[in-house]
Amino acid sequence: MTDDERKRDFRDRDRVSADEEYEVRYFAKQQRISPDQVRELIGEHGNDRKTLEREARKLRR
Repeated sequence: MTDDERKRDFRDRDRVSADEEYEVRYFAKQQRISPDQVRELIGEHGNDRKTLEREARKLRR
C-alpha cells in the first residue's frame, strides 16, 4: 500500500492489510467481528477482500 493515501488505485481496495491497524479495525467493524478474528482470517485465507468478506460471513452464523 502506498504511503500517500491520495495515490491509491483499485488494488488497494481489493486487499486488507494486516499491517495497518486502522484497516483491520475498519474491516472488523464492517463485518461485525473482532480485529483478532480478522487477523486470523488473513493468516488462513490471505488478504483478498472478497475472500475475507465471505469467510467473515461464515463466522457470524
